[in-house]
Amino acid sequence: MPLARQSTPHDAAQTLAGIDFPADKRKIVEYARSKKASKELIDALSGMPDEQYTSMADVFKGLGQE
Repeated sequence: MPLARQSTPHDAAQTLAGIDFPADKRKIVEYARSKKASKELIDALSGMPDEQYTSMADVFKGLGQE
């Protein structure tokens, strides 16, 4: 499933555009759901460490992308 994995950061960036940082994982997942994110993206975001994220770069790191 490499194609899906590569598209996750792009999908996250599009879906989370406009979110106010800092945000914890719960807020990020709720925001993604409110934007009708794909199940794949919701699952990926839900799998991130439970911590505060201060930027999209932090979210990408949480998703395992740098």
